[in-house]
Amino acid sequence: MKLEAFINRVRGLPVIDAEGLLVGVANPGPVKVRLSRWCKSGKLLKLKNNIYVLAETFRKADIYEPYLAMALKKPSYISLEKAFEYHGLIPEGVPVYTCVTTKRPEKIVTAFGTFAYRHIRNGLFWGYDAISVNKQTAFIARPEKALLDFFYLNGLKIDEDYLAEMRLQNFKRINFTKLIEFAQRFESPGVLRVARVIKEYAAKHKKEERRL
Repeated sequence: MKLEAFINRVRGLPVIDAEGLLVGVANPGPVKVRLSRWCKSGKLLKLKNNIYVLAETFRKADIYEPYLAMALKKPSYISLEKAFEYHGLIPEGVPVYTCVTTKRPEKIVTAFGTFAYRHIRNGLFWGYDAISVNKQTAFIARPEKALLDFFYLNGLKIDEDYLAEMRLQNFKRINFTKLIEFAQRFESPGVLRVARVIKEYAAKHKKEERRL
């Protein structure tokens, strides 16, 4: 395949999955050589094995980073601090896209951002929504699941001082009935305690805001 034909075929794609391109190809060797050559010439950017994007000059589609997070490792969804930012649960931006996956943990640094993947068992891979931008679909944890994922994966001992250091805000975006229901699905007394402490902390915080 020549470069011009390749670009015409993939320029509308935000991310190029080489495995998909090689399906049905009897001898993929020459194609892989061309992909490597185009990377060296700057016409193609390699993000990880078999995952590429066209150089900006040739791309039609803008890259939606949350979609890229999913494309780099499947299955996965954005959770923890990056989901806190997305839902407005913390006031600052987060540079790393932390994701949850049932595959092995991994950190991938690209020109589009840094993507960190935390492993979680299959039975806990739920509690996320699909978000589409420019026909690119990403998966992002609901506020309640992001909070529980954070404490479950980090093994932190939760208390009100720690929640204050996190600078949690916008508690109206958290469904506390769902938070407790989600915690019960973990089948862990520690996670259920996390949910209850967050609920109590939010209730006190709301009372303080009303007094102010």
